[in-house]
Amino acid sequence: MQLPPKVTERAFERLSEIGAAAAGKALRVAVEGGGCSGFQYDIRLDSAETDDLVLESNGEKVVVDAVSLPFLASAVIDFSEELIGARFVIENPNATASCGCGTSFSI
Repeated sequence: MQLPPKVTERAFERLSEIGAAAAGKALRVAVEGGGCSGFQYDIRLDSAETDDLVLESNGEKVVVDAVSLPFLASAVIDFSEELIGARFVIENPNATASCGCGTSFSI
């Protein structure tokens, strides 16, 4: 059995700061073909669909579609602030390699 992805409190707090739930949106985390390593993450504000896995805390939601779910099993969705900028990041134990930007990976 695959474990669903986890979302850190820091990621949920950032969604609250940007007012995602107030705007009726959730953070969508998806996996698409492409990128320099074979797969890439698509992270954006979106509406939840009926077949999405919904992860929720304090009214804020992160959604993952059914096709992306196996690629994100046991992954951790976090928010990072660094000198070069702030962004949502994914620690994915299923990725065998990733590119320097952290948005492309291979399995």
